[in-house]
Amino acid sequence: MTPAARREYVRAIRPRYTLAPPTAKHPMLNEFCATTGYHRKYAITLLNHPAPRRDRPRRRRQPVYSEQLITLLAAIWEAAGYPWSTRLHALLPLWLPWARRRLRLSRAAERQLREISPRTIDRRLQPRKRQIRRRLYGRTKPGTLLKHHIPIRTEHWDVTTPGFTEVDLVSHSGNWADGEFLQSLNLTDIHTGWVESCAIRSKTQRAVRAALEELRVALPFPLRGLDSDNGSEFINTVLLQYCCGRQIQFTRSRAYKKDDNAHIEQKNWTHVRRLLGWDRYDSPDALAAINDLYRHELRLMMNLFQPSVKLVRKTRVGARLHRTYDRPQTPLDRLLASGSGNAQPLLALQRLRARLDPFALATTIERKLQRIYQLANRRHSPRVGSYTTPVSPRFLPRSRHWNNDWLFTDPPVRRAAVGAPVRT
Repeated sequence: MTPAARREYVRAIRPRYTLAPPTAKHPMLNEFCATTGYHRKYAITLLNHPAPRRDRPRRRRQPVYSEQLITLLAAIWEAAGYPWSTRLHALLPLWLPWARRRLRLSRAAERQLREISPRTIDRRLQPRKRQIRRRLYGRTKPGTLLKHHIPIRTEHWDVTTPGFTEVDLVSHSGNWADGEFLQSLNLTDIHTGWVESCAIRSKTQRAVRAALEELRVALPFPLRGLDSDNGSEFINTVLLQYCCGRQIQFTRSRAYKKDDNAHIEQKNWTHVRRLLGWDRYDSPDALAAINDLYRHELRLMMNLFQPSVKLVRKTRVGARLHRTYDRPQTPLDRLLASGSGNAQPLLALQRLRARLDPFALATTIERKLQRIYQLANRRHSPRVGSYTTPVSPRFLPRSRHWNNDWLFTDPPVRRAAVGAPVRT
């Protein structure tokens, strides 16, 4: 029975039920419950109360923000890499001066974009958000060397100065783990959220140490602590001696406990997987192209223009756990607020952010990603119809082969962050 038929049936039986004697109401109620499937108590309430009167049609409030304004907001949202509403609301003041030139914003539109709330952003962008669904996989084998020399970090991260970091490797092996393939070494600072990445050809001890040294030099603050998982690429004599020689506190997580490295696991997704996917990269050209992206545009975009939130505290109320977060800030802003870091690099980064156009950064990132996708080893990359390599959620699908779950084209079709579709 359809809802409309139930409502019509209720309107027909309600007057007869109201006027019927008590002895007749019992069989009428039995028949009504059997026909509609309603619970007996609900049916009694429904039949004993009159239907709500609607003398005039319900007036709907006109939307405050026009569809044209939401289109402009969506353009900024796409160029910024599809951040969630709180982060998008926080990055708007940084992006609006450049959006005014690129998108030709009027003063009224700019004022409305500054006033729109995160909750309204969520509601108005909801149709576009339904298209982004991704899955995460990993490949890590625990090591056994020198574990007793490297202490397990048992306390939670509660640092107020930058320099204490987590590190991890992301495999670019595709669906064939034999032979040499590229790995992305990710390093994230706990206090500021600053992230540095580097691609290496293999995860040998010396290659990991050399990449870590490159990341340490690139950091605008001294490296004070390093926390890793139990993979043999980290638990080895070479890295232990490297940390001891530079007075870096070296700790490790518990075996098979990914939550111990939650900070770096999140950055593995946002900075690597959602951009490069699960394709196999194993050529020197791919290594050079990925490192070119990591060392320049991606580093600046994520650390200078992308706000993030930090968990401040957890409060248990009965069976519920209430989490409190601070206001969204970019890693550079958190680093400046901490009062730490190297003065000259920080001043140079501030000047660089003042003259950089984030829309141009997003377009350059897209162009370089298209070049990287062409260098993937298609023979050993996931194929259409099987477990597949997801594309960065920065770029919405524009192909008949795509659906909202796991189908991907080969070669992929991706949409530029700002501008016309780009095809490979």
